[in-house]
Amino acid sequence: MAQWDALVDAALGGLASRSLLRATRPIALAPPPAPPETFPGPGTWDRAAVEIRLDRETLRQWLAEGGEASDKEEELGEKLILFSGNDYMGLSSHPAIREAAAKAAQEYGMGPRGSALICGYTTYHKLVEESLAELKKKEDCLLCPTGFSANMAVMTALGSISSLLAVGRKPTKDERIAIFSDALNHASIIDGIRLLERQQEAVAFVYKHCDMTHLDFLLSNCSTEKKVVVTDSLFSMDGDFAPLPELVELRRKYGFLLVIDDAHGTLVCGENGGGAPELFECENDIDISVGTLSKAAGCQGGFVACSTRWKRLIQSRGRSFIFSTALPVPVVASVHAALYVSRKEEWRRSLIWRHVQYFASLTKLNITSPIISIVVGSEEAALAAGRHMLRSGFHVTPIRPPTVPPNSCRLRITLSASHSSDDIKRLVDSLAPWLPNKHGEQKFSKGHAEQSYAVSSKL
Repeated sequence: MAQWDALVDAALGGLASRSLLRATRPIALAPPPAPPETFPGPGTWDRAAVEIRLDRETLRQWLAEGGEASDKEEELGEKLILFSGNDYMGLSSHPAIREAAAKAAQEYGMGPRGSALICGYTTYHKLVEESLAELKKKEDCLLCPTGFSANMAVMTALGSISSLLAVGRKPTKDERIAIFSDALNHASIIDGIRLLERQQEAVAFVYKHCDMTHLDFLLSNCSTEKKVVVTDSLFSMDGDFAPLPELVELRRKYGFLLVIDDAHGTLVCGENGGGAPELFECENDIDISVGTLSKAAGCQGGFVACSTRWKRLIQSRGRSFIFSTALPVPVVASVHAALYVSRKEEWRRSLIWRHVQYFASLTKLNITSPIISIVVGSEEAALAAGRHMLRSGFHVTPIRPPTVPPNSCRLRITLSASHSSDDIKRLVDSLAPWLPNKHGEQKFSKGHAEQSYAVSSKL
């Protein structure tokens, strides 16, 4: 990727010549306490991650949604099993995470309140960046307030290369960056690309979901030299993986920059929790890996794992990073603890994938991840299915437009290490009306990629 290294170096040189390079200067805090206690299996605290309660009025409003009412609603219990969160590892309720946050809050309050470039960056933030860089097998890492802001920062930094190299004028069409985006990419990626197009820094091409033939066709017919391919690694609504090995082959063929959003793969996939790239053994072929700390880490925040030169560019031109207040110290301390627990309690990762296999064996569905998408069709059907699950004692939120295209509304189910086999068995029993029958026939089909392509191609 010598071409991209040279482009980033040239952009950094332009910033340096105008005294616009920015760097974080950590405020020193006392080192974190000794490594927290870890455990060989689930504890009572794990249930707190999946056992929730809704008050009576909230239950009434949810059940009334869609115009359907029942005189039996008063008989419903307020306790539910949560099957719609993203806390895959069940770390949000872990004693180590609770203790780390509480101790940091007692000692520092929320910590310095300001952007990372002003005063919000501390030695705790630096420790977490170093841990994430090691996890992702990257030279460096930049901690961001959210996963959304991390993707936006990467996109705006990418676009800035065109503007910085054009020097005082708008880049010509040939000087812009060509960005190739999967049709089902996350909204933060789409919004970032739209911004670059608006600023005339990039030209966008949307390829059909996970369709490498279509991507190859688009790449081969694009004369722009600066090419970027960006994709989710594990898609949040369908639960399928991007074909990373095939993307790597195309990267070698065309020399594009490969950016992935590993939000749902980080800590879940790979022997060490390194995410989808570790699972597919292609960590060295990913140029920039974006992730979140609000899913499997059970905390809050986002990050960009990359080279040091890319980090310098993103923290100097990524506006969603520059103009956002840094994460509070207790949150960062909890992330540091979560990363440690994830390394030590490997059984959590194994348990997630055993749950995936168990769910598949019970339902005969072809699922490949802890994200299970059961498409039911219309909004009315999805709302009715959601009410049925609520009455059955499960929090499973119906997903509707604009999150998914019209007529592909669904029940999105997520499995966690905090769930028990009995939770999953009872869930599957309640899902019976929307599962394949004994002949393997399913009432509703999942295939909506073509429709989604038609929608998102209007970037």
